[in-house]
Amino acid sequence: MAGIAPQDRNIAMVFQSYALYPHLTCRENLALSLKLKKAAAAEIDRRVRATADMLEIDHLLPKRPRELSGGERQRVAVGRALIRNPKVFLFDEPLSNLDALLRERVRHELKELFRRLQATVIYVTHDQTEAMSLADQIVVFDKGTVQQKGTPDDVYRSPANRFVASFIGSPSMNLFEATLEDGMLQLGPDRFPTGTRTSGRVLAGIRPEAIRLTRGQTGRIVWTEHLGSQVLCGLRCGSVTLTALTNQQPASECLAIGVAPEDIYLFNASTGENLGNGTGRVADRTQPAPASR
Repeated sequence: MAGIAPQDRNIAMVFQSYALYPHLTCRENLALSLKLKKAAAAEIDRRVRATADMLEIDHLLPKRPRELSGGERQRVAVGRALIRNPKVFLFDEPLSNLDALLRERVRHELKELFRRLQATVIYVTHDQTEAMSLADQIVVFDKGTVQQKGTPDDVYRSPANRFVASFIGSPSMNLFEATLEDGMLQLGPDRFPTGTRTSGRVLAGIRPEAIRLTRGQTGRIVWTEHLGSQVLCGLRCGSVTLTALTNQQPASECLAIGVAPEDIYLFNASTGENLGNGTGRVADRTQPAPASR
């Protein structure tokens, strides 16, 4: 698109800071791009009303941006992009300025909007929860280089490398250095099969939700965090502290852990690349290449 003038690209952008004109009403903000294209007044009025109805912002049209809440400004900013009927939407971290509760609600509204529009949306975010919940396809970048691309399920279940494994998933994956003997992983006094015959130094990964706590002496609880319906626990196993996600408060201080072989991920200790085990295949990876955000 570099050789095409911006006004001819038919791309609409929603900015992180909303970028609404403060001296214009919401109606005027929505209508501005159509006025610049010299659309007929009747057509402008029809499309403003249709866009406001879709986003349920009819009551905001006479107001100026300073009179709106963060969520209302965001809806108006989306409407300003939507009214152009573009071929591609670009969203640049559109929810980062909202508080946690409002962010969740607006995320649900965006998901429903994307479903109704059936449009192409490129959505940039540092929030992996937004990416997992909104995307059909995810592209994970690190320092301008593509690390992995695939469906949310692919990226979660088959991370291509250490960076993707640590970034995708909440709470994040436990990652620790280990030395395998014929595919057996030592944690405290217990040994766990990994489903491989690998021996030597590796980087092992286990997701907190894959750990089952039972009675025993594998490790000792060193901290707990109550999350409402679940409890996050820190379990010291020898030289490693694992985070486990459970449905109830642990009954004792000393516990054993259970983890299935397919839930133990192995990564190259030097490069961080997935060695190919874990719950499913290693998802599509691109060759490292500089790429703009």
